Amino acid sequence: MGLNQPAPAAGAAAPARPAAPGVSGSARPAVLAVDAGNSKTDAALIAADGTVLGCGRSGGFQPQRDGVEAAVDVLGQAVAQAAEAAGLPWPRPGVPYADQVSACLANADFPVEEQQFARAIGSRGWGTATQVRNDTFAVLRAGLDGPRGVAVVCGAGINCAGMLPDGRTARFPAVGRISGDWGGGGFLGPEALWWAARAEDGRGGPTALAAALPGHFGLGSMAALIEALHLGTVAQGRIHELVPVLFAVAAAGDPVASAIVERQADEVVALAAVALTRLDLLEEEAPVLLGGGVLAAGHPQLIGRITAGLAERAPRARVSVVAAPPVLGAGLLGLDALGAAGGAREKLRAHFG
Repeated sequence: MGLNQPAPAAGAAAPARPAAPGVSGSARPAVLAVDAGNSKTDAALIAADGTVLGCGRSGGFQPQRDGVEAAVDVLGQAVAQAAEAAGLPWPRPGVPYADQVSACLANADFPVEEQQFARAIGSRGWGTATQVRNDTFAVLRAGLDGPRGVAVVCGAGINCAGMLPDGRTARFPAVGRISGDWGGGGFLGPEALWWAARAEDGRGGPTALAAALPGHFGLGSMAALIEALHLGTVAQGRIHELVPVLFAVAAAGDPVASAIVERQADEVVALAAVALTRLDLLEEEAPVLLGGGVLAAGHPQLIGRITAGLAERAPRARVSVVAAPPVLGAGLLGLDALGAAGGAREKLRAHFG
């Protein structure tokens, strides 16, 4: 995509707890921040001065698999934990927990999905107002002092987003190969398996992956690993475990593994350069943030090629890896929406720093 313009869940009430600082019977937190990936959800209730009143965690947000309402129920589990930690009752019909719900969600890939999820979350009554964004924006804002820059996230998949202070954004659909994507753990593991299988049976050239990948599971050959994956002896969901193995083999100098890592780096560079161009930042000094499990691991070969590639295509870009949790970014976006004082943002960042 191109340049864009800008009823509580059922359940038993939480045990009574002493009120958190700044929370009284009539007061409420300013922001309910929610960051939800495919595997986990983090929620935080944040006061207007940036104080974190309570946090919670639950499973991943997968509306395409579970349905929208069931997926929002999973978010509600994290919100309920945050409310309990803040000394607030759960549920409390008709009384919002915060002025602003700032939710950054995986699988919110198109504006129509963001609107659909915002309606579903808004109907729970957790906040007076609700804003939903793709979870890439949480990583982006977590690494920025202000809303200006570009982030590339490489976890299970790959995505990129950029923003400017005037509200303009750059983003991509990022729904897999049909939207031109390549990369992330969901691609790298199967790609390594493909090359290793062909190396063992003679259709491809030699690579140390042919021994290293089955060795990770205690198996002696790719034939044994292929059979185990096919029959379910090794769960398909464990293929992501092969990503660190791929990087280790590449770091040892294997040409096939290195080529996969280099392609991943080139995809990151391409996304960042296009986003910078769309935001008219290509010729300006601007941050390019790297996040998600694959990039946050800081593999020298991967990060080095990304840095070199951006030095050619965007010489003024400042590349850094984001270590802060994405829920911080969701919270900062919520404080931005409320026009909070700068000190509140600094206090929130210090809490998660």
